[in-house]
Amino acid sequence: MPPQGPAEQPTSELDARYSSALHARPGAADVTATEWAEAERQMTTAEIFWVSTVRADGRLHVTPVIAAWHDGVLYFSTGKGEQKAKNLAHDSHCALTTGGNSLGEGLDLVVEGKAEPVTDPAVLDEVIAAYETKYGPHITSPEGTFHGIGDAFRRGDVVVFAVAPATAYGFGRREGVYTHTRWTF
Repeated sequence: MPPQGPAEQPTSELDARYSSALHARPGAADVTATEWAEAERQMTTAEIFWVSTVRADGRLHVTPVIAAWHDGVLYFSTGKGEQKAKNLAHDSHCALTTGGNSLGEGLDLVVEGKAEPVTDPAVLDEVIAAYETKYGPHITSPEGTFHGIGDAFRRGDVVVFAVAPATAYGFGRREGVYTHTRWTF
């Protein structure tokens, strides 16, 4: 059974060492921690995430994935023989990141936790619905890049992982004001 979502909202902490609160610029004195609801909105809409895992020899492996945020858990999948599946079989710790490439605007997110395989058919159906809602024709249309992924989930052709956040970080940028928020669950 995958981990359940957080029972409560995480604690939020602004890290002033990396936030504009240290630098005198307009708006910096009023900088506050990013609300968790904003991080959840971004995870719900972000199309691409980067998953970081650790190889058996300690080297990092980073690769892009599609993922769905559902009931407080981030879900992604991979083929059984792919490097990230092999890595997670020996060490379930991972990080998923998403965000933008703009220096002046945006919110970058890092979600750290343990990736747990999902096998419960009822949970898989919920995850499939979350993927279909999020990615639409990419999954539901026969011409879609990921068409058939739901059936692959159900058949067990791929491994679906659930990552309930243990810690998450948000690095915000807006009009030259920077924030660094840590959420602890």
